[in-house]
Amino acid sequence: MDFEQFYRCYSVSSIGKPHAENGDKIIMPPSALHRLVWGPQVAYPMLFQLNNPNSESGRVTHCGVLEFVADEGFVFLPSWMMHNLLLQEGNLVHVKSQSLGKGTYVKLQPHAKDFLDISNPKAALETALRSYSCLTIGDTIMLPYNSKKYYINIIETKPSSAICIVDTDCEVDFAPPLDYVEPEKKPAPSTLPTKRPQEVEEDEQETPEKIAKFSPFTGSARRLDGEPVLTQSVPPAVPSPPELKQRQLESENGTNKKGSKSSASASLQHSGKLVFGSNVNRPANAIPKVAPNNRSRQEPPHKAEEPKLQAFTGKKYTLKG
Repeated sequence: MDFEQFYRCYSVSSIGKPHAENGDKIIMPPSALHRLVWGPQVAYPMLFQLNNPNSESGRVTHCGVLEFVADEGFVFLPSWMMHNLLLQEGNLVHVKSQSLGKGTYVKLQPHAKDFLDISNPKAALETALRSYSCLTIGDTIMLPYNSKKYYINIIETKPSSAICIVDTDCEVDFAPPLDYVEPEKKPAPSTLPTKRPQEVEEDEQETPEKIAKFSPFTGSARRLDGEPVLTQSVPPAVPSPPELKQRQLESENGTNKKGSKSSASASLQHSGKLVFGSNVNRPANAIPKVAPNNRSRQEPPHKAEEPKLQAFTGKKYTLKG
């Protein structure tokens, strides 16, 4: 037969035991120990199920026992446990013995992101959970660290909704804190160059006429010897049609005369051969004429001869003076 009893509940701080606030242990009267020991079945560690009979929420939690020294008809609970069950000082609470399986997984959610600022949250959590015997989904436990209280929600447990964490290896996972806000994703900066409105207007106002075309070889000519560059000669004037006809007639008459002379010289040459640079028609004493040079180069003035260097031509001096 399971142990089951109604008690008046008060906080453990009311009897001068504030250290009992750090955990899930309750203080029960000695009569409860007598019934548990002499009962038909006793399971260790002793675990209990608590619920508020006057609450319609149906909240249930589980706990262990710290001592059996309370007055008869009374039970003392940690403040956070009374808050979870919506209990006030002196309210009735239903206590029932319970057997829970070993936990393998638990997921926790801190109330504030300050919990993440702890230098080693895993070690702090392991130390704080030594004061707990079991965990129940929906509970909010309190972890003291460096004179500060951190409240944590139990949002998932395996293999059941309530587990025992005494002498067991349990995997612990964390959910983001309740007040955690994800940072907004900033848009990636564009790599395209941006123009100011004034520059855009100037680009629109530009026309092809304003853009200068590239003209090659527009520089001035210079000679390496420093002489002035002569200007190009003016092309001869095109003759009128009557003058062209007269020149054509003169050229035809000239070619006929030259043809008679060239035929005589050609008979002296061997037939079927070409002789380049032949001097047959050229007189022996003829001197090739050279076209006069219209440009007269001016010889650069002779530079004055510089005096040659003569070594050791200075005055001599002695140390004696």
